[in-house]
Amino acid sequence: MKEILTHINGIPIRRNFVENLPFNPHLVILLKQKRKAGILGEVIFWKKVRARTFHNIDFDRQRIIGNYIVDFYVKALGLIIEIDGSSHDEKQVYDGIRQEYLESLGLLIFRIPDFDIRNNIYVVMKDLEYFIIQHFGTTPSSKIP
Repeated sequence: MKEILTHINGIPIRRNFVENLPFNPHLVILLKQKRKAGILGEVIFWKKVRARTFHNIDFDRQRIIGNYIVDFYVKALGLIIEIDGSSHDEKQVYDGIRQEYLESLGLLIFRIPDFDIRNNIYVVMKDLEYFIIQHFGTTPSSKIP
């Protein structure tokens, strides 16, 4: 059984570390530019999860995976959090190819509309809790006497 990472609402959350993810070093300069850009939805979300403030889970901001830069990554869960702003409206095909590739590596993706982060971060964080419980939660096994 996989090691327990944390508990959310009393439910144990098991680790799901995905090893040997591809990394394109040519994206490092772009990564630094994206971090400095400070997109509002990303900044608001980062303030909610940085320094293990969300259920003691470690989030990375702007992480290179293959030829892509993801908004947030939880290494211990193999979980990507993508914040979709209006720039994604015309990029459905690109986003679909990107998502298919990332999922082929064994990663899960949780998408959040930027509008929701700016207007109801509480609901966003509850939705993220539910998503993590649904995909990584485990029920304590009953002990046989």
